[in-house]
Amino acid sequence: MRAMINLNSVSLLRSGKPLLEDTSTIIHHGQHVGLVGSNGCGKSSLLALLMGELHPDQGDISMDTGRGIAHMAQEVEALDQQAVEYVLDGDVQLRRIENAITLAEQQEQHVKLAELHEQLLHADGYTARSRAEQLLHGLGFSHSQVTNNVRDFSGGWRMRLNLARTLMSPSDILFLDEPTNHLDLDAIVWLEGFLKRYAGTLIVISHDRDFLDEVINVTIHIENKKLNNYKGNYSAFERMRAERLQQQQAAFEKQQKQRAHMESFVERFRAKATKAKQAQSRLKALARLEDIAPAHVDSPFTFSFPASDKMSSPLLTLDRAELGYADNPMLKLKLSILPGSRIGLLGANGAGKSTLIRTLANELPLIAGERHDGEHLKIGYFAQHQLEELDPQASPFLHLQRISPTAREQELRNFLGGFGFHGDKALEIIEGFSGGEQARLALAIVAWEKPNLLLLDEPTNHLDLEMRHALTMALQLFEGAMVLVSHDRNLLRSTTDDLFLVHDGKMEHFEGDLDDYSCWLLEQKQDTKAESFDESGEVVEHSAQARKEQKRLAAERRKQLRPLKKKVDEFEKKLDKKQSELAKVEDELADPVIYEGANKDRLKTLLDQQTSLKQTVADIEEQWMEALEEFEQMESEV
Repeated sequence: MRAMINLNSVSLLRSGKPLLEDTSTIIHHGQHVGLVGSNGCGKSSLLALLMGELHPDQGDISMDTGRGIAHMAQEVEALDQQAVEYVLDGDVQLRRIENAITLAEQQEQHVKLAELHEQLLHADGYTARSRAEQLLHGLGFSHSQVTNNVRDFSGGWRMRLNLARTLMSPSDILFLDEPTNHLDLDAIVWLEGFLKRYAGTLIVISHDRDFLDEVINVTIHIENKKLNNYKGNYSAFERMRAERLQQQQAAFEKQQKQRAHMESFVERFRAKATKAKQAQSRLKALARLEDIAPAHVDSPFTFSFPASDKMSSPLLTLDRAELGYADNPMLKLKLSILPGSRIGLLGANGAGKSTLIRTLANELPLIAGERHDGEHLKIGYFAQHQLEELDPQASPFLHLQRISPTAREQELRNFLGGFGFHGDKALEIIEGFSGGEQARLALAIVAWEKPNLLLLDEPTNHLDLEMRHALTMALQLFEGAMVLVSHDRNLLRSTTDDLFLVHDGKMEHFEGDLDDYSCWLLEQKQDTKAESFDESGEVVEHSAQARKEQKRLAAERRKQLRPLKKKVDEFEKKLDKKQSELAKVEDELADPVIYEGANKDRLKTLLDQQTSLKQTVADIEEQWMEALEEFEQMESEV
């Protein structure tokens, strides 16, 4: 396996602060790498270093770029250019050939034209427009939007255009910094499939753990100014780091308290959980949280949502309700929220999820129907627009003090510390705070007011992985009711009991879990693909019978995929287990004491184990790759 990127004894300073110190790593061709670490540890700076935007203060970096590097710009100008043409510009080589063809035609250079058309064929130029449109459709653009001008789109949709343009660029190295920002779950699932098929070297920063688990096979954790490599996806990294942290006594004692707390909660939930698929899915998520808790033992965030003093039943009821705006009704529904309800809302962007949350929060009046609030209803509402309502000239401490003027200073400081506002940070005005810091403050304000109904609309935007984990743990233990909109599948899976699908102007209980929802999304895409276009550009819909047959075939294909997926998962588990065993052996071999004469028998045993485990890991990895290839080949045919 050839090296694509080699960092040798690299040090990097930013604003006089050391981010990396004398650290080295090698990234091989075809590896999909996730960069993880706490906010401010240097993930984006490392990416800028690899892209040549920054230079190391010490050491050197060598790269085999192959066909080139693709990376995503963070801004898009308001251009008078069609979206599809903007995306096609991502293939610079294609555009060069097309321009040369235009010039050769004008100059009637027929021999040159023949050569250029041969180059166009090798550059897949004849399918380029179709591929660009497929990228746009995958990222959520409708057929009619493909020819809209770039300036017609909002900032979030322009970021999707940038992503499509980046994916259009032929490359052997792909750099992506938070690519799932501005994407809904539908587009994230599509992007995962695209990146899994990407044959080059991928380096990605993301705070979406489910996304990382799907697309990466190597994790580089930036910690203590060093680059630490872990083989496997993000969950594998958490497990391996957890094992190492457990060896440190102080961390282990703290983790034991967390484990006992989580075990108690798992048992309480198990006692009342039905055999419903969603309940069982959450039970598995709880057990998984228990296993990975040690990996977050040094997290700077530890907080809870305190229990409300009083509760009503029901907390809130909507009867024969019509939601939306007077000139644009969006949803008709009946809903009763009881104490302990934990609802996750699914559905495409624009289906009405945020409209429902805003209506429940009393930001939007009902168009028709009735609303009944419980006597003791106390709502805690979080949405992104609330960050704009924070006072930029006030500190986190002052924000809470305004709510509770009689609260003791130390009580406020302790509470803010759980959200990462320690010491002087709690007294700084928030004008210069990052989006993540403002989001943490907004959540702190919600928690401080002790609500009995939490309404959360995309609470993880701007939050890093550590804060997302802390939020997940806090919501697990929240005793009130909750309605959650999020494209973070781990948060949905770990904290909700009931999923509801907002679709076609109504809200219906979704029978199944998030894996079933991903399948539902694929079926919706297949229904869209069932449309074709006649020569005049008019849509011609296939018959209902044909669409029904397509769904039946898709269901059959998924049934065929299940045993292959199970086989891949089994090999992954075996591989994780053997890699953990090998890591323990190599940790022991790294201790100089083992090479003293008194330990020669133990040394021989360890060396034999290392040789055996390395061979076993190689064998299992080969079997896993073969099984994965077979699964992905069949999956691509679905």
